Amino acid sequence: MARFWYSYVAGDAREASSYSLALTTPTCINGPVMCAIYAGSGGENPDGPLSQNLQRYIAAALITKIAQPQDASAFKKYVYVKS
Repeated sequence: MARFWYSYVAGDAREASSYSLALTTPTCINGPVMCAIYAGSGGENPDGPLSQNLQRYIAAALITKIAQPQDASAFKKYVYVKS
């Protein structure tokens, strides 16, 4: 499945409708506010509903204020937050 960056617009961060296709790769990485997700393409919005893994990464990012996932085996981050 092709994945693209989606910028957080507003609303519930766990809902696909809260994101819009990003025209560029986000420059945010860490902070207390939702920024972007790397998700399967559904066009203007990512495929919904968002996967359980992606929802867990979103929750962890908002709690820790650090891009997710943070486990040692993950070289790709799927959730970015910003200041």
